[in-house]
Amino acid sequence: MEEERGATPSPELAQLLEASSEFASFPGLQNDASVKEFLDRYPLQVLLSALHSEIYVAGLEDSVVSSLDKIFSTKYGASFIPNLMSFLQAGLQATSETIKWLACRAVCHLMDMADDKGAALQIIIDHNIYPLLLNCLIDGNERTSEASLDAIKSIAHHPQGIAIIFPANAEDPVQLKNLAARSSSLARIRILALITKLYPVSNQVVKAIHDWNLLSLFETEINNGKDPLTSLSAMELLYELVESSNDATLPLRPTLLKLLIEIISNSSVNSIFRSRAALLGGRLLTSADAYTAIDQSVVARLLSGISGKLVELESQNNDEVEAALESLGLIGATNQGANLMLTSSQDAAKLVVEAAFDRHHRGKQQAALLALGSICGADRSEDKIILSEKAEGCLKHLIYTTAANSSKLTPSGLLLSVLKQEPEVRLASYRVIAVLVTRQWCLAEVCSRQDIISIVTDQHIETTKHGMEARHDCCVAINRALLASSLLHDATAAGVAGKLQEAVKRGPYLAKKHVEAQPAVGTMERF
Repeated sequence: MEEERGATPSPELAQLLEASSEFASFPGLQNDASVKEFLDRYPLQVLLSALHSEIYVAGLEDSVVSSLDKIFSTKYGASFIPNLMSFLQAGLQATSETIKWLACRAVCHLMDMADDKGAALQIIIDHNIYPLLLNCLIDGNERTSEASLDAIKSIAHHPQGIAIIFPANAEDPVQLKNLAARSSSLARIRILALITKLYPVSNQVVKAIHDWNLLSLFETEINNGKDPLTSLSAMELLYELVESSNDATLPLRPTLLKLLIEIISNSSVNSIFRSRAALLGGRLLTSADAYTAIDQSVVARLLSGISGKLVELESQNNDEVEAALESLGLIGATNQGANLMLTSSQDAAKLVVEAAFDRHHRGKQQAALLALGSICGADRSEDKIILSEKAEGCLKHLIYTTAANSSKLTPSGLLLSVLKQEPEVRLASYRVIAVLVTRQWCLAEVCSRQDIISIVTDQHIETTKHGMEARHDCCVAINRALLASSLLHDATAAGVAGKLQEAVKRGPYLAKKHVEAQPAVGTMERF
């Protein structure tokens, strides 16, 4: 739109501004009927012509663009898009970022609303729209780039669309690897963001990404020591990709884990970067299948690197320490990871147990309690909570040794001490106790302390819904473990069982006991 700011808008443009502003500001989605009514008053040609008016009217472009976006988001409005492809081509190359954004959105609406996706895609191919979308992704402002990303993702939902995004010709200029090779750091990160968004679309897309080795682009950026911010952005995007993957082993590459180990162990690297590397390493190993796809020696090196960093930062209570503990919890969440940690990398498990009962560093303690709960089986199915005989022996030894080296002397003393702390720590403690009591030795410890039973059966101790549910879940777990154990033959344990069963029946939330109606006696009022 050429701007002649001194000109006075015509009554028609002023009227259009008012009408389009009202239409665009309508809360929620428009329906076909309201769109048809609006287009009867202001046909598409009038709206599109207003975007090219030589007279500048403040707010007109934004209101018309917003109106057109709402129009195209309906079935009726989207039906006009195939006849507007010349406008889309011009819009994707416009100097106005607002118009480019609208053109990207229109492509997205065309794909989303079409009954025949193949026919809609063919229109996009015939008008060579995909390269223009890539230009918007790389060169547009943040809003335009995000809209183009959504448009490309909508194309990827169709098999023919996958062939457009990942062409068979390795030398094709729209190949993402080729595009990244000639792009700026910002553009490369946007390409990585596109790969991240495309990854969960379908197995066919995942295959194409792996066939073209596009995950190596993440490694290249992470390993780029010249631009720490770009490296950190690449790591954040890879973490998002791993989280969105249905199969965590797919993005798992030995070269990537080795790179993460180097970053974690490098004291000259920024602590935020090391923290994200530790969390990414942990996230990559949250699948049991990961341990068949990667050599256990590499996992042991990762555990060693994380525990080494924890020892180095032992007296500190910062985000890096909490991230390291969280990553150990992620690794220990699987049966294989927990077994490996307790048998081959005991330093890591020892650090988690000791930090879990160290009340001098609250943030660190809470992170350690959450990690300990995961290692003990809080995130595993019931049949996979118990570990190998050797790992179980190591877990028991670590907890008893930690207790003996503290003022609490026994595991029950340790558990009681964390239950008496602030709500956040207590919440994490319920989770630990709920899985530890599946072990007979810990069940005996818990039942031997009336104070522990009093806390987990107290309906008034927690004030939040989450807290009440966590306490009740813990109570249910102790009760279930006790009913299945041989401890019921003991008179003390039998009394504990009765108290637990009553608390379980009451449920997690505050419940008033039934009170009989009482007659109220008062002084009669006289007039």
